[in-house]
Amino acid sequence: MGGDHGPSVTIPAAISFLKKQDDAELVLVGVEDVLRAELKKHHADKLPRLTIKHASEIVAMDDPIEVALRRKKDSSMRVAIELVKDGSANACVSAGNTGALMAVSRYVLKTMPGVDRPAICSIMPNQKNGPTYILDLGANVDCEPHHLHQFAIMGSVLCSAIEGIPRPTIGLLNVGTEDIKGNEVVKATGALLRDDAARGKLNFHGNVEGNDIFKGTVDVVVCDGFVGNVMLKAIEGLSRFMKTTFKADIMSMVGAVFARKALKKLNPERYNGAGLLGLKGLVFKSHGSANAYSFEWAIKRAYEAAHNNVQEQLSALITELMPNSTGAAEASTPAPEPVPTIERQAQNPSSMVKQ
Repeated sequence: MGGDHGPSVTIPAAISFLKKQDDAELVLVGVEDVLRAELKKHHADKLPRLTIKHASEIVAMDDPIEVALRRKKDSSMRVAIELVKDGSANACVSAGNTGALMAVSRYVLKTMPGVDRPAICSIMPNQKNGPTYILDLGANVDCEPHHLHQFAIMGSVLCSAIEGIPRPTIGLLNVGTEDIKGNEVVKATGALLRDDAARGKLNFHGNVEGNDIFKGTVDVVVCDGFVGNVMLKAIEGLSRFMKTTFKADIMSMVGAVFARKALKKLNPERYNGAGLLGLKGLVFKSHGSANAYSFEWAIKRAYEAAHNNVQEQLSALITELMPNSTGAAEASTPAPEPVPTIERQAQNPSSMVKQ
């Protein structure tokens, strides 16, 4: 029900996904009459492996977090997440209010033992024809070294599970590659990751810069949510600017025709679907402005995470790698609840994905 377009986007995406993925089931969560009407419009009201779970309320894109948490307990967002909690679903996909999604997910599912804060992780294309995983993209604007350390572990597990890379390389986003550069948080994080590398626990490459994301220098790039969200929005803006530029005149359009294969790799719609890592359940966030093609990619990412048992792998490696304590100071002075800042945004043969 969420996002800028609601069922007019999510339902066509769901129908298309089911036709391509014959071992998946989808449950559409929302106002039943609205969903059934949209399904009928697409001649899919009898589509197998698709069911409806009624939810009487909707979290609006501009709803404050406290409204989503305390007042709208029968929202489609919350009901979908609760289905993940009770085991009726393997994953939840939403295009709704990101702050509300993070807050409700954290409240309902809770975080994994050893994880202080969930992080938002997505991918970018690179010159090596593979994806670069990046986190955090906006859930935590102020981070301590142990938070970034946790992000590195979670990003490494997700990349390994989805891409089949035994030991993904990890880079720490910085203003230079030298160890002496960066603020104190980044320097301290680098020390933690180098220690992990020395013990053979993580494959830490070292500091990386912004241009390394598209070079494919590393498999996973770690940063705080402030830097990550600014970077993400800048990349999206550049992509749309390029698209507009190619429509500027007839010669540009002709050039776009010849370059369409290369330009397709830069289409941000193909990289929609960010995982909220560190929760006791899989939740994926789609851009609120996503079209049906883009939202289908978000469903695919959630399906792949469930199909490849990402949750179990995360739990196992976090237990192995997370420090027993983040420090006496942290224990005695709990950190305030993070406020998400993005405004938009298995070998289990019958993986079920919730929207």
